[in-house]
Amino acid sequence: MRPIHTALAVLVAAVWGFNFVVIEFGLGSFPPLLLSALRFLVAALPAVFFVGRPKVAWKWIIAVGVVLGIAKFGLLFSGMANGMPAGLSSLVLQAQAVFTAVFAAVVLKERPGRLRIAGMAVAFTGIAVAAVDEGASGPVLGFTMVIAAAACWGVSNVLTRKASPPDALNFMVWVSVVPVLPLAGLSLLIEGPERDLAALRGLDWSGVGVIVYLAWITTVFGFGAWGFLLRTYPASSVAPFSLLVPVFGMSSAALVLGEQVSGLRWVAAVLLVGGVAVTSLVPSKPRPVAARPADGPEPALVAAPEAGGDAPVVAVSGAAVEVPLPAAGGR
Repeated sequence: MRPIHTALAVLVAAVWGFNFVVIEFGLGSFPPLLLSALRFLVAALPAVFFVGRPKVAWKWIIAVGVVLGIAKFGLLFSGMANGMPAGLSSLVLQAQAVFTAVFAAVVLKERPGRLRIAGMAVAFTGIAVAAVDEGASGPVLGFTMVIAAAACWGVSNVLTRKASPPDALNFMVWVSVVPVLPLAGLSLLIEGPERDLAALRGLDWSGVGVIVYLAWITTVFGFGAWGFLLRTYPASSVAPFSLLVPVFGMSSAALVLGEQVSGLRWVAAVLLVGGVAVTSLVPSKPRPVAARPADGPEPALVAAPEAGGDAPVVAVSGAAVEVPLPAAGGR
């Protein structure tokens, strides 16, 4: 990669990592479900008028919008509002790659192979270490919500693979349309109209900045730049940069919010990031299928990849990014 594009990849990872600090600031001004609704509203408008018509069927946009937008982000924001630290959230959420591999094995019949299974085991060990650390020093409910958010993200990743959107930014903008009204309705029901109205009446420039960052910087800029990199270079060259997200998330939370990083948390970080790296970046085993040779009637076994099997979903903070590994020689 050219140095300027390497710098761009690092910048996107930094933007996505710092996203968790911005969420923490936003939760000081907005209830979590309302903040999530506003995030998707501003991400969708006015971008939806510039990205063109949806390039996949509406059933996939609605399905991903519900699972990713409502469930995943609702749980993530609520978990952080219930005391889950921003830095630890940026780390634990990367378990989505492991959940994706598990769900893909069940739904898409992908065979993960021994190396990916080992990566999943290492990553889950990291989650267990983080749970021990958080259980000793923080609220269990918030931790559980973020783990549930990672699981929902894994489901949405499988749905995204089934949808196979040709344009990640177009897909994300249209997906952002779906959760706005449901999240606003849930906020009114759960958080209460008085609390929502008080937050909206107290909206100031810092609150506007939080929403703009979450919607335009994280989503529009982040996914636009990431999509450009994936179109320019082999995915195997770009994907590893996403593993910097929890590094930036934990370090920025420590620097800006003063969050302490214990020894156990560092151990959890090494295990989880290492396990996610193996799980995400190692392709699934090919599935042998029967093919009839041209010169005879007898079938032969040839290797054919699983649908989506060679497309690891990279761990990022805004939404799933599916990056198919290139053929030999790059692309």
